[in-house]
Amino acid sequence: MDLTDAQGAVLAPTFRPHRRPDGRGRPWTDARAVMNGVLWVLRTGAPWQDLPTRYPPYLTCHRRFQQWQRAGRLDRLLQRLAEDLRDRGKIDLSEAFVDATFAGAKTGGLPLGLLAAAKGAKSWRSATVMVFLSPCTWPALHRMNPPLLPATLDARFLPDLPTRLIGDRGYDSDALDAIMMADYGIEMIARHRRGRRVPTQDGRPLRRTTRRWKIERLFAWLHNSRRLVTRWERHVENFLGLLHLACANILLRNL
Repeated sequence: MDLTDAQGAVLAPTFRPHRRPDGRGRPWTDARAVMNGVLWVLRTGAPWQDLPTRYPPYLTCHRRFQQWQRAGRLDRLLQRLAEDLRDRGKIDLSEAFVDATFAGAKTGGLPLGLLAAAKGAKSWRSATVMVFLSPCTWPALHRMNPPLLPATLDARFLPDLPTRLIGDRGYDSDALDAIMMADYGIEMIARHRRGRRVPTQDGRPLRRTTRRWKIERLFAWLHNSRRLVTRWERHVENFLGLLHLACANILLRNL
């Protein structure tokens, strides 16, 4: 489904039409029409070449998408939407949820120059009651979740931090608990790993883990964007741009 008029009005300030200073040259294709084409590829997971003729040419849509990503416009769009929700009191930072999901990278290539022959990409997303604090990607070479959590928080869009961060048993780590409290002032809550001899949390905080279904539901929503299920983009910044756009699209649908 294409963008509605209300959604297009929200996008307009971020994607203003390009004009040459001298006024020459052909006018650029309407940004809303191009965005509809990009969203079709994101939603269906189809190759760019299969873009229907009712949208602008696929080369135009792909090129403009890359320009938006490199210019940071997709980041700014998600940040604007999150700030609007925060200002209207729709974001509850008393607790947030963290988890990870995998997307196979069929074309290979990883960020940070890590083993370009590897085929895995690990997508990290952090959510607060269906609102995304820090969606980002990491290579699947990182088997353990806890070491990447501080970097994920540092990539957040909003300056505010949650009071509590809730994860699964993979985040049960004394060292991680100390880092979260000392560096971020966040209480880390995770059920104890099997075999832990010295419990570090009592039952009252652990009751909050029963609400982890919220982030699982978030992953289900994101996987409705079939282009995120498998990473076909050779450049990781393009995949990250699609992830940010999927997060923004969820917020746009709930305007």
